Amino acid sequence: MTAEADPEPRDAIDAILEQWRHERPDLDLSAMGVLGRLSLLTRAVEAQVEGVLGRHGLGRGEFDVLAALRRSGPPYTLTPSELSATLMMSRAGMTSRLDRLEAVGLVERSLDPADRRSFRVTLTDAGRAIIDATLTDHAATLKRLTSGLASEDIATMTRILRTMLDTVT
Repeated sequence: MTAEADPEPRDAIDAILEQWRHERPDLDLSAMGVLGRLSLLTRAVEAQVEGVLGRHGLGRGEFDVLAALRRSGPPYTLTPSELSATLMMSRAGMTSRLDRLEAVGLVERSLDPADRRSFRVTLTDAGRAIIDATLTDHAATLKRLTSGLASEDIATMTRILRTMLDTVT
């Protein structure tokens, strides 16, 4: 009777977990496997997304601002405070993003007629064209990245990830 060799680890996380099981069998490190894979997946997806955005001349921050304005619907206008809240970022960070976008003609700022102490940020025609083209490519990339998953898998992952986010935030 021949002894069967243990199968090789399927990925780098399996190898790490096997080493820890050998060194620290007293610990349950199953969460390390899940979160380690999520971390690797996040980095891989972010690299793909950054590539798409870069081809359109945008960084993640600029894309987020343009997308928030576009999905707000006509007239594609929000205050800096609304943008900051929507994107969960500081007003100072928002100001620098808006400065960059305004400098290249993708947004314009104007005084808010209802409150002259505040500004309104509006997507320009050029900004709308860029975000629409970028979003089309972005959606195709995300679809390609999830193409190996059945719709039931996507629904299950959505439920699980929503639960995890609720737990940690």
